Amino acid sequence: MTTVILVVMCVVVGALELYAGKQSRDQANAFTRRIDALNEQVTKQNNVLVTVGEQLTAELGRVKQDVLPALDTRLRQNTGQVEELAGLVHQADDFLRTQAGRLRDLEQQRITLAALRRKLTEVETSVRAVTRAGSDEVEGKVDTALDRLAELERGGTEILELQRTLTRTLEDVEDVVAELLQYTEGELDDTVTAALTGRPHSDGESVTATGRLWTRDEQLDDILGEMYERCVRASRLNVRFRTAEGPNGSAPGAPERRRYFLGGQAADDLAGAFSALLISTGADLPHNGSASGGNARRGLARVEPGVPAGVEPSRPPEDEAALKALLRTLSECSGAVAQIGPLMAVRTRDELLCAVLTAAQSLELESDEVFWDPAAATVRLRRLPSHQLWDLTGWAAAP
Repeated sequence: MTTVILVVMCVVVGALELYAGKQSRDQANAFTRRIDALNEQVTKQNNVLVTVGEQLTAELGRVKQDVLPALDTRLRQNTGQVEELAGLVHQADDFLRTQAGRLRDLEQQRITLAALRRKLTEVETSVRAVTRAGSDEVEGKVDTALDRLAELERGGTEILELQRTLTRTLEDVEDVVAELLQYTEGELDDTVTAALTGRPHSDGESVTATGRLWTRDEQLDDILGEMYERCVRASRLNVRFRTAEGPNGSAPGAPERRRYFLGGQAADDLAGAFSALLISTGADLPHNGSASGGNARRGLARVEPGVPAGVEPSRPPEDEAALKALLRTLSECSGAVAQIGPLMAVRTRDELLCAVLTAAQSLELESDEVFWDPAAATVRLRRLPSHQLWDLTGWAAAP
C-alpha cells in the first residue's frame, strides 16, 4: 500500500513538473512573440519617421527654392511701389510749396498794382486841377494807363484764381496718392503676415464695395459728404481711397462726382445688413407708396411704434442714426444720388427712393450710366421688386 502511494505521488509530482515546464515554455514563447511584435512596430514607426523626415526635407527645400524667392520678389516689388508713391507725394508737396510761393508773389504784385493805380488816380486829379489846356491828351494817356492797369489787375486776379484751382487739384491728388500709399502698405503687411504665419490672406482691408455721391446743390455738398462718410463708418466700412471729377472731367465749378472704394465688409453681408436695417427701423409709411393697412411695409420711423406720447424713445443704434442723417440730408437736396455698396438712395425734386440692389442690378445700372442721373435712376428703381425698394418721400416730408 505504501508503495502504491509513493508511486502515485511520484506520478503526481512528475505531472506537476511537466505542467510547470509547459507553462514556462508557453510564457517564454509569448514573451518572444511580444518582443517580435514590438520590434516590428518600432521598425514601422522608424520607417514612418524616415518618410516624414524626407517629406519635411523636400518641403523645406521647396520653400527655400520657390516660396522664399517669390516672397522676396514680391516684397521688393511692393517696396519699389511704395518708394515711387512716396516720391510722388514728395514731388507734389514740393510743387505745392512752389505754387504757394508764386501765389504770395502774385498777391504782392496785385497789392503793388492797386497802390500804383491809386497813385495814378491822385496824379490824374492833380493834373486836371492844375491845367485845363492840353488836358485832353494828358487825360487820354492817363486813361490808357489806368485801363492798362485794370487789365493787369484782372489778369492777376485770373492767374490767382487759376493758381488756387491748381492748388486744390494738387491737394486732391495728394490725398488720393496718400490713400493709395496707405492701401498699398496695408496690402503689403497683409501679404507678409499671411506668408509668415501661414494663414489665409485677410480681405478685411481689401476693396469689397464701391460707393458714389453726387448732388447738384453746392451749398450742401460738404455736409452731404460728411453724412455719407459717417454712414460708411457706421456700417463698419473703411474708405480705402476716393476720386472726384466733374461730369465732363475736372471742370471748375461743376458738381463733383465722387467715387469711393470701400473695404471691411463683404457685399452680401452689406446687402443683408442694409435690408435688415431698413426693415427693422420701423415706420409709419407704407412701402412703395401703398397704404393698405397690414400689407404696408415699414420704412424709417421718426417715433418708435408703441411708445406713449411724451415718452422719449431709446437712442437708435449708430448705423441707424447715421443712415437717417444721410437720408435727411438727401431730402434737403433738389437732386442727389448716394450709393454705399448695394444700398442706393436717389433724391429728385419730387421723390426720395432707397433700394438694396443685387450685384447684377448694380452692374446693369452702371453699364447704362444712370448712377449720376437722379431722374433716370428713379425710373429704373421703380422697376425693382417690391422687397428691394423703399419709397421715403412721405418720410422726408413729415415734420
